Parts: sequence; structure tokens; C-alpha cells
Amino acid sequence: MAMNMSITENQFEVLCCIERAQQSKLTQRMIATETSFSLGMVNRVLGQLEEAGLITMGVDKKPSITQKGLEALEPYRVKRAVIMAAGFGSRMVPITLNTPKPLVRVHGKMIIETLLDAIVQAGIEEIVLVRGYLWEQFDMLLHKYPNIRFLYNPLFNEANNISSVYQARELLQNAYIFEADLLLSNEKLVRKYEYKTHYVGMYKDVVDDWCLLVKKGQVSGVSIGGTNNYQMYGISYWDAEDGKKLSDRIDRAFHMPGGRELYWDEVPLKLFVHDFTIGIRPCYEGDIIEIDTFNELKQVDPVYNM
Repeated sequence: MAMNMSITENQFEVLCCIERAQQSKLTQRMIATETSFSLGMVNRVLGQLEEAGLITMGVDKKPSITQKGLEALEPYRVKRAVIMAAGFGSRMVPITLNTPKPLVRVHGKMIIETLLDAIVQAGIEEIVLVRGYLWEQFDMLLHKYPNIRFLYNPLFNEANNISSVYQARELLQNAYIFEADLLLSNEKLVRKYEYKTHYVGMYKDVVDDWCLLVKKGQVSGVSIGGTNNYQMYGISYWDAEDGKKLSDRIDRAFHMPGGRELYWDEVPLKLFVHDFTIGIRPCYEGDIIEIDTFNELKQVDPVYNM
């Protein structure tokens, strides 16, 4: 959980919503839509925030965040984004024979650019990218994203993706972890502030992919395939406490017999699931597209049918 608990999660969400709007004043109804809270809840929380001096309400009844409000959000600021981009992308052959999957273009834009643009838009300045396969090609990103710091995964061809997180294990506190091959349409899924550790997932009646098992709003495990659960997408956030624990557990799992064959998510979601309290952040149809195969790429961008 977040280290500073002086504001509640509901207060945090409303305050973040106001902060993101900057000079564009939001009505209470707009805040309710943005947060998925009821109008009554928004009104109550706005009253609490105003009483605490974290916002001011204008004569137009629209809120503005105060300096005190910005200071209240500061303990929840995201420090960095860690992007795993080392793999080969075998199911995307032939396109990945000469190009790393994250650098494949969809409608003229590299897949990874959709993530990087959202990270920059959110104001997250530290970007760590773990690369491996055809690693030199990622240098082209520095022209547009000069803040990227590269790490190299020498085991990309012989170990699973736990080896990439292992390379960045000291950088997981107050950090997002992204898979690099997500085509992100909803930039609001990446935020400047986060209240607690969570995974991004989409609720589905039937899931045939990796899915998060969720009980009472908390992630209790992971499985491949399931019903009435959340399809897992490769975006998660780790607060200071959980990021430190994750670093330790990744290190321990990596050195276990067979540890190098693990998907990194199995460490917090299976091997050490009882050591973490992980929330779920819902996403919705169209927010993220996972392009796993060359056929799926052709469906998303017809230029590859040529």
C-alpha cells in the first residue's frame, strides 16, 4: 500500500482527476464520469477535499487543485516506467526476422511508441527499457525519447521474461512495468500518480488467455483461461513497499531450480501471491490491443496483406 495514507483512495482519485485537467475546469458530472463514482460520492469527496484545503471551489462550482493538494499527491508520484522489450516475438514471424516486435509499425507508428507517448504525456521522466534481440535497433527511439535508459538482457534467447525483470530488479519501486508490444489507445491508463499496487485487466465472461483471479477487488492469483475474470494485460504498477518485495522475490525465484523458465508475473501472482496485496485497474474494449501473431497484425493493419 502507499506509504502516505493521509488521503483516502476515493479522495486520491478525485484529486488526480482535477490535477490532470489542469486549467480545463471539470464539472462534478465530468468527474463522476472520469472516476466511475456516483455523483453523490463526488460531491461528498469534493467537500472533504475543500475542507482539507486541497482544492478550492470557484464561483462556477468547479474545483481547482491547490498547492497543498499537489503536495498531498507527491508521495504517490510514479518514479519510472520499466519496459520489457528483449524478446524475439516468434509468433510474429516473418515480420520479426528483421525487426524487434515492439518496433513493428502499425498504421505508420511503432507499437512501442503508443506506450512511450503515454508515459511522456503522464510526466514520467525516467524510462528504463530492457532490450535483447536486435538490441541496436532500439537506439532509433532516442531521437524522439532522449530520456530512455537502456539495459541489456543477455539471456533473452535462453530464458523466459523473468530474465528481463531480473535485469531491472533494483528499479521496481514506485514503478510501472510494461510489456513493450502493447498497442495502447487509451493514454489515461498511464498516470503521473498511483495510489497502490495493481494490474490492468479487462473483465470478460470467458478468457482463453492469461487471466487474473480477482476476489473482493484484490488479485488472488493467475491462470490460463477461465470464466468471469479479468484478462491480464502487460501493465502493472508497484508502490514502494511492494516494489522492494518484488525485487527480492524476483531474485529468489530466478535462482530457484527452473526459475529462468518462469514468466515474471508468476512470481507475485503464483509463487509468492500471499506476500502482496494487489488491486485491479479495469480497462475496456479498445483501450489496449495485443497483437500476438502475424495474422492478427494483418487484421489490425491491412498494409501487411500486400
